[in-house]
Amino acid sequence: MPALFSEDWVAEFGKAWNADPDLGDALAKINFNSVIGYGFQGEDKPRGFIKVENGHVTETGAYDGRELSWDLRASEANWEKWCKKGLGMMGLGMAYTTRKLVFQVGDYGAMIKNPAMAGPFIKSFTVMGTVPRG
Repeated sequence: MPALFSEDWVAEFGKAWNADPDLGDALAKINFNSVIGYGFQGEDKPRGFIKVENGHVTETGAYDGRELSWDLRASEANWEKWCKKGLGMMGLGMAYTTRKLVFQVGDYGAMIKNPAMAGPFIKSFTVMGTVPRG
């Protein structure tokens, strides 16, 4: 099974994202386009990325230096916890204020104030948990 945020893992995450109407279809309604990096705190760059066009993932891979719209970092233990249990709105707020989830790039405030973005963002943690990993 692929490791969290590895090239194989983000490829499977992209497929799971596109298969979930609460992500791809919901974000397509607001013409959401972004390149999102995922990684671990303390590392100089994210490990993997997904490219989202009109709400759906169109490209994934190991991070290759491209410009990111969002760069999300947390400890491996916290990512694992959120993959297993998901992350609700209150949990997200706590993770952000205690710096357990860090937005290296991206505007948390703008995202959280927009229900059309916040709901799918929270859903993405549940979808992460459906991707097998080792």
